[in-house]
Amino acid sequence: MTSARVRALVGKLEKGREKTNAILGALTPAQWQQIVYEGPPAWTARDLLAHFASAEQSLLALAKNVAEGGSGLPEGFDFDAFNAQEQARLREHSPRELLAMLDAARQATLDWTRTLDEEHLDRVGRHPVLGDVSLETMLVAIYGHQLLHMRELQAQLKLE
Repeated sequence: MTSARVRALVGKLEKGREKTNAILGALTPAQWQQIVYEGPPAWTARDLLAHFASAEQSLLALAKNVAEGGSGLPEGFDFDAFNAQEQARLREHSPRELLAMLDAARQATLDWTRTLDEEHLDRVGRHPVLGDVSLETMLVAIYGHQLLHMRELQAQLKLE
């Protein structure tokens, strides 16, 4: 039986998925090219979507590492360099492809999260921004990270 903590995490991740899909799925081709972050480097809405897909995949791998007893990311991890490398890797993907990648990555996160128990949630590892935190906090941060950027996207593009 799934614990209340796991159910709460799954609920947040599902809620974030729905909101993100609704907002991003309604963007026009012109909106995908609008700058959300001035940078440097500047990021368009499409670049932000690429960041979401990359981050979801990478943070799931990090969470799995911590759940298996690993320490998480090494000290000194350069997430700016990582993000730049990922933007280059995903440069040729269209928004439609990136939306599909993000949705598949979120489904993988949800499926995996449902397998966790209380002991896993309390394991601690190094997160790229938060430092040493519990696995539970890492999973909440996946939701929060996307929510933060979505609010900024909505404000920048003047979406409701």
